[in-house]
Order: sequence, then structure tokens, then C-alpha cells
Amino acid sequence: MDIEKLFDKHEDDFLGFAKINNKRSNRPDLHAFLLLDELFPGNTDMIGGAEHDEFWLDIEIEDIEKLTEEQVIELVRCGVRFDEESLCMFT
Repeated sequence: MDIEKLFDKHEDDFLGFAKINNKRSNRPDLHAFLLLDELFPGNTDMIGGAEHDEFWLDIEIEDIEKLTEEQVIELVRCGVRFDEESLCMFT
């Protein structure tokens, strides 16, 4: 399934952090960062850019497309969205 459609499919889970069983942190944003770093290790800042009230995560589209449905659900529950080939979050 197209990654954008996968994020859209689970939009009802947006910010449903309480539904995550094995939390890496009690903070939704930190949990998402740790999950993404575990899946796609890097050596740059996780936040690649920011504007107004949202920021974009420095994860390549090729990696984003490798996310499983389970991982997408977990990220959506942390407040992560997909926007124009990028992962982003509201502040």
C-alpha cells in the first residue's frame, strides 16, 4: 500500500499514545524519535527543519516507504504525520 494512504488509513489513531504497549519513553515525541532512530540509524539531528508550528523529521523517503503498517500506527499514535514525502509533527 502507498505510504501516504497507509498514514491516512490510520488517522483515527492520531495522538492515541496511550494505546502503545511497549513505550520507549513516556513522551510521545521522544518515543517516535527513538523508534525512527532504531529503524533508520543516523548521525544527524532528527529534526531537519521547522516552520511556524510544525517540524519535519530527517528521514529519507526511501526509508519512510519501508515502514510496516504496525510501525506507521505507532508513529501516528505519537503524532507523526506524512506530508509531501516527509514525516512531520506539530509542536
